[in-house]
Amino acid sequence: MATDKETNLLNSAAELRSHAQEQLQAKTAETHLPRSKDATLRLVNELEIYQLEMEEQNTELRRAQEELENQQVELEMQNEELQRVQGDLEFSRNKYSELYDFAPVGYFTFDATGVIQNVNLTGAQMLGIARSSLVDRPFNAFIADPAGREIFAQHLASVLQGSEMQRCEIKLSGKQGTALYGQLQSVTVDASARKDSHILSSIVDGTVARQLGAEVQDAREYAENIVETVRKPLVVLDFDLKILTANHSFYETFKVTHEATIGHFIYDLGNGQWDIPRLRVLFENILPHDTVINDYEVDHEFPGIGRKIILLNARQIFRKNIGSHIILLAMEDITARKQAEEEQARLDQVLQDKNVELEKARAVAEKANLAKSDFLSSMSHELRTPLGAILGFAQLLESGTPPPMPAQKRSVDQILKAGWYLLELINEILDLALIESGKLSLSLEPVALQEVLQECEVMVEPQAQQCGINVTFARLATPYFVNADRTRVKQLLINLLSNAIKYNTEGGTVTVTCTPSPPDAIRISVRDTGAGLAPEQIAQLFQPFNRLGQEAHGEQGTGIGLVVCKRLVELMDGVIGVESSVGEGSVFWLELKQTTEPQAAAHAAELAKVAEAQTRGGKQLYTVLYVEDNPANLMLVEDILARRPDIRLLSAKDGVTGIKMALSSLPDVVLMDINLPGISGIEALKILADNPVTAHIPVVALSANAIPKDIEKGLEAGFVRYLTKPIKVNQFLETLDMVLKHAKTAALAATKEEI
Repeated sequence: MATDKETNLLNSAAELRSHAQEQLQAKTAETHLPRSKDATLRLVNELEIYQLEMEEQNTELRRAQEELENQQVELEMQNEELQRVQGDLEFSRNKYSELYDFAPVGYFTFDATGVIQNVNLTGAQMLGIARSSLVDRPFNAFIADPAGREIFAQHLASVLQGSEMQRCEIKLSGKQGTALYGQLQSVTVDASARKDSHILSSIVDGTVARQLGAEVQDAREYAENIVETVRKPLVVLDFDLKILTANHSFYETFKVTHEATIGHFIYDLGNGQWDIPRLRVLFENILPHDTVINDYEVDHEFPGIGRKIILLNARQIFRKNIGSHIILLAMEDITARKQAEEEQARLDQVLQDKNVELEKARAVAEKANLAKSDFLSSMSHELRTPLGAILGFAQLLESGTPPPMPAQKRSVDQILKAGWYLLELINEILDLALIESGKLSLSLEPVALQEVLQECEVMVEPQAQQCGINVTFARLATPYFVNADRTRVKQLLINLLSNAIKYNTEGGTVTVTCTPSPPDAIRISVRDTGAGLAPEQIAQLFQPFNRLGQEAHGEQGTGIGLVVCKRLVELMDGVIGVESSVGEGSVFWLELKQTTEPQAAAHAAELAKVAEAQTRGGKQLYTVLYVEDNPANLMLVEDILARRPDIRLLSAKDGVTGIKMALSSLPDVVLMDINLPGISGIEALKILADNPVTAHIPVVALSANAIPKDIEKGLEAGFVRYLTKPIKVNQFLETLDMVLKHAKTAALAATKEEI
């Protein structure tokens, strides 16, 4: 459609064209009239001028036409833009219609009385009725209860009376009879005439929100109950470090009020003075980077309860719904614990100081024990050396040829009796000293009681026959094994048996039995028919050197044998005891831990038969080298071996000479004293063992160092046997024969290998 400007421009161009044609026709007509020359020239000039004016008008006309054409192009473009705008408007109208209908909110238009004028599709679906059936129906028909209808009427009245949006919530009857809680927001559409105003309302289904609200409330109450149940103080801070809430334990622990807590900065809590620098480090430097902080220690002065040491555990929580953080702060009053730790540290320091003192005392005690052990070893050697000569030569006199006269025999018997008693006393004193010093070592292993009892029976038989006592050992139907030191078990039983024989009545009996003692022990009982013991005697039985008056009856004894027995049994985790009545005899018993039978050890192959060796006078000849610096001991061994024509004895008085003689003569056996001038017997043994020429020669220790530690040390050094002084002649000869036999067999085997 043409604008006014375009119309005016077209009219002007038409008028100009019409006037120009009229002027041209008039001028043309004038040129045909008869004129004078001047008139003709004047007319020609006017005509030229007119032509120029015509050309200008034509130019103006063309310009107008071009402008008109431009206006037409612009008009067409405007028409196209108008069509595009109309299309967008139509699209927007359709889009609005879709948004209106399918919005998640129900839109209703009411008149002033609450009759439905219009409704979108979502609103119709809320009520479960077609849109066409809702128009012109009162909205009250869909309100579930009278209270709701009253609320809706008041709501309409409030909307009509004011221009602000009004809100309310009513319960509606939804589709299929379900109930929903509609949240209404209403405003008037046209307020020019109140009577004809329309009300536009949006209705949101708040049923789920209402349920969620109830659930949130339940969850909040549940969380609050949990927080209140926690025994540790809990505080919730906002991100500005103001206290939002706290649990009952907090108020109870720190004796602060609700008014002095909620809304206050954590730094001002309780009107006290926090350890501000450490709190700032926590909240400003650590917590912004770490969401959880554990076991952070601060202290704080609380009014009324004083300074407290508090352990903090902080957790930073982001609340998405409001886009901010809160800080959950768990507190623990560790003042008492810290004080206890400080006290414990002080006690630990005291204990450490005491331990240092005890360590020094222990070192002194060990030094003293070492000195005591050295003294005992030295005393043992010094006592045994002369005693060895006494007992050794007395045994030679007793078994000499010709035999001693009766008077001589009595004297020799007294010498031997006193000597063996003295040796027993020395042994028991040394045993007791070692036990008391804790230096006695035991080798606990499964021990067969039947074998030990048989050995003890053989050993006490001579004493029993001499005293006229019948000793009976019960045979074991079941083999019993105890966890003990075999040698010490024999020592215990020999002591008990010796006492039972010694303190028995003439013609009395001794009975030995073994019985299980539940739950896991074996009891060995030694019953005698002696005079028995009174209760007061039993109470003093295990006291050192207390012989309970028996010394008046002429029986020899040391008074420490039972004390040693008790200590040995306890070291083997056993028990010893006695049952006795005066006139009825006594039963001494000991219990040891029962164990299982050891796995049978593989027996070594039997020794090869001794081949025919060099003989002298039809008898086997052996060479024995004895390294000994004591002339009496050397003389005793010379006298013992003088009765053995099959043995040639060589002697050396020190270790160096003994090594040279061993290299030159290659004896079958070397007897070695331990305490030698120059080098010790152990050092000489090492030199012989390291030399291939003498390494095969067995070396037997023959020493007065009789403490078990010395014996163990000697066997570990490499001695094949360790005999103690004073020498027991029969034991010495049996050991020597065994070692000689083994040495000769080994030498023959080595010779066969070389062949």
